Amino acid sequence: MKLFAICIDAGDPGKLATFWAGVLGREVIDGAVLPAAADRGFRIRFAESRAPKVVQNRLHFDLTSTSLEDQQATADRAVQLGGRHIDVGQLPEEGHIVLADPDGNEFCVIEPGNNFTAGCGVIGTLSCDGTPEVGHFWSAALGWPLVWDQDEETAIQSPQGGPKISWGGPPYAPRNGRDRLRLDLVAAEGEDRQTEIDRLVGLGATIAGPDPSQAGRLLMTDPDGNEFSVA
Repeated sequence: MKLFAICIDAGDPGKLATFWAGVLGREVIDGAVLPAAADRGFRIRFAESRAPKVVQNRLHFDLTSTSLEDQQATADRAVQLGGRHIDVGQLPEEGHIVLADPDGNEFCVIEPGNNFTAGCGVIGTLSCDGTPEVGHFWSAALGWPLVWDQDEETAIQSPQGGPKISWGGPPYAPRNGRDRLRLDLVAAEGEDRQTEIDRLVGLGATIAGPDPSQAGRLLMTDPDGNEFSVA
């Protein structure tokens, strides 16, 4: 299995795609924000949803910066494009800037010099609430090695580099309704889709049924109950 995209539910998919393309300096092709070749980032697709956002997301992007001026410029650009500053309990002495996109999805702009996101690209991390067990599940599911595994925190990264996916906690954000940010998987070339689905179930995933956001996708949940889909 390989990671095809990060899917975000959106009231207006086109509007949210334009926002994220502007913040990241990327292109929108067929409704998806494509990764920059130089940083091997995530493809981001947007699924139309009329469900309101009522709780803090369990997944969010951590964006990188090269200087304090660059960090502020990214935050300012996000606000100009329709984002806003928010308070999720961050401390004054913490160096990151916390914002929300036009649909209220949280994200952070990380201070320069952060060792964890060094060399990861504009999107440094997809940061998730989750147990160590779910980090091990995703390492096996995607074939990405663990690059961090201690103090109830795990992180994985593609062997080709690029952004990390990390899990940490407790506490964990509550879940209310379906997850607004999800991982989209696709069978890699030469893989049989059903065989891969069976392998994911063997690793601890559960089949939930057809994915309502797109025909032909199967909705599944990982060992922590986080939704993902398989094309």
